[in-house]
Amino acid sequence: MTPTTSETSTGDVTVLTPAVVIVGAGPSGLSAARELAPRINGDVLVLDRESTAGGIPRHSDHPGYGIRDMRRFMSGPAYARRLVRQAEAAGAKILTNATVTNWAGDRTIEATTPRGRVRVEARAVILATGARERPRPARLIPGDRAHGVYTTGHLQNLVHLQHGKVGKRAVVVGAELVSWSAALTLREAGCRTVLMTTEHPRPDSYSLFSVPGRILFRTRVATRTRVTKVIGRPELRAVEIEDLDTGKRRVVECDTLVLTGDWIPDHELVRAAGITMDPGTNGPLVDNALRTDTPGVFAVGNLLHPVDTADIAAIDGAHVVRAVIAWLRGGSPPAEQVRLIADAPFRWVAPEIFRPKDPAPARRRLLLWSDRYIPFPRIVLRQEGRVIARKRLWWPAAPGRVFRIPTSVLTAVRPDAGPVHIGVET
Repeated sequence: MTPTTSETSTGDVTVLTPAVVIVGAGPSGLSAARELAPRINGDVLVLDRESTAGGIPRHSDHPGYGIRDMRRFMSGPAYARRLVRQAEAAGAKILTNATVTNWAGDRTIEATTPRGRVRVEARAVILATGARERPRPARLIPGDRAHGVYTTGHLQNLVHLQHGKVGKRAVVVGAELVSWSAALTLREAGCRTVLMTTEHPRPDSYSLFSVPGRILFRTRVATRTRVTKVIGRPELRAVEIEDLDTGKRRVVECDTLVLTGDWIPDHELVRAAGITMDPGTNGPLVDNALRTDTPGVFAVGNLLHPVDTADIAAIDGAHVVRAVIAWLRGGSPPAEQVRLIADAPFRWVAPEIFRPKDPAPARRRLLLWSDRYIPFPRIVLRQEGRVIARKRLWWPAAPGRVFRIPTSVLTAVRPDAGPVHIGVET
């Protein structure tokens, strides 16, 4: 452990006092550390429970990372290593194998490390814990308890980091970007993806990925279907697939099942702190500067919008820096604020609070999640029952991926009025 500005011992607890502590060493946390460390008095300490920093990209061994934030096209592991180098070169201190277990105050956290217990007393906290895919029990998939069932993260960790083996025939649940990432990993492991399933009427990922993917992997994408049974004990032998429109079921032989998508934020620390949460995202409620409602506690990345690409999460990390520095200098957020509410078919919007006197959200975009496909949606904003903005967008809203709208639609928002509802005009 590298000491921070101040390190003392109280009994069997080591006390660290950095200016800022960041929980999570993925793209958003490392980007925040890189931008903050040279700009503040005091240390920036990053804690991560894994043995190696870098987050999910560490084991996503395929290209497509770094496009928006670094203007590069690189593999996940190369991207993760670059983020770590940049953060350390900027002066941030990264402590791995550090699991945050509890809060001991609004900006004080407790963690366990191989060297013992640590209490971190910081002036500001950035939560960058990311999101995870729901495992089989959370998806309520019945059947046998068979070996050979993975989430994408588990699969990629097994194949790329542990160099383990999987089966020869796989079914992938989901047809999102991450689903094709899983298919790439399976291909590298010598396992063919024989079927992808999605409950939606069309593949969730961009056609740029799904069309070549089906050709490259010789994979059929079954829309409006779901897995209704896992068959095989102790080893997976097959899955039962149901057509949601007809109710007809069939059995597909496979020895590997990968559950992709269906993300949920790693929000345990948010709940433990009593920070207000958004029921749509299941993450903390934040404003356009990424402040939570606990003073001095900020949140970034896929903890807020599960799930977006790694480079968008990284841009979040850079975006939060201005607000953190203002807090460290004794500033307070603007008083005027308006709640943003997603109306059907949107499930959530992030950020959820708009402060007109704050800088615009990262990339001047609001992020939303749609439960149905709309080719060219006409976005409508209403405040106190009155339409305040309409805008036709020339890109689709689709399940399985984040939908972005420009923050220019918020120009007519009245801070002295009620919540703003964001929906579509039919």
